[in-house]
Amino acid sequence: MTTTSAKLLKLALPLIKTHGFTREALSLSALSLPTPLANPLPDASVTALFGPGDDACRTLVHAWLDDARRRMKEEATGKMGMGDVLKARLKSNEPVLEHLPEAFALLASSPLLPLPLLPVDPAPIIKHAAQVSNQACWIAHSDARESSWYTHRATISAIYLAAELHQLTSPKTAQAFLDSLLENAEHAGKALDETALFASYIWKSWRGIVRSSGVLV
Repeated sequence: MTTTSAKLLKLALPLIKTHGFTREALSLSALSLPTPLANPLPDASVTALFGPGDDACRTLVHAWLDDARRRMKEEATGKMGMGDVLKARLKSNEPVLEHLPEAFALLASSPLLPLPLLPVDPAPIIKHAAQVSNQACWIAHSDARESSWYTHRATISAIYLAAELHQLTSPKTAQAFLDSLLENAEHAGKALDETALFASYIWKSWRGIVRSSGVLV
């Protein structure tokens, strides 16, 4: 990625709230440069810098997710427990919450074929949850009381994914739902074979959310 595209991606992040994870947001980012362009980037320039079609939108989704993980680390204060770390990550979703179903639909579709003709691929969303889990465990691991979480990153990943799913459908109760999952993680993990069945259940629910966004059929 060039310096120019990286700079424009960063400037596009605040535009997601109003314009979504779109080529338009990338185009308008040029108006926020220190020396702004007179007009938004033409579509050909968006393609040249960020990729054709939905690939450019996926580039913006990945940039936003990377930025959210970066802020997890930078905004961590004192000895934060696992619940506090994951709640902070959920809170960072709030400004763009209405656009997240489409963002995850983009992640869950192959860049080789156009939406909405594709089957849903869970791998990118599962990877996203695992990256959040790794970062959360790294932050919380500094507290000896939380160190046991570090050996259960897969469980934390599944719990976070379930909480994020819940947030999309019921934002006001997402943090309480997260608390209940963390409090019952040991029993839930045993009952659902640690993460295998749990992850399967979560993915079926995620697939429903992704399809209901109207991007996939």
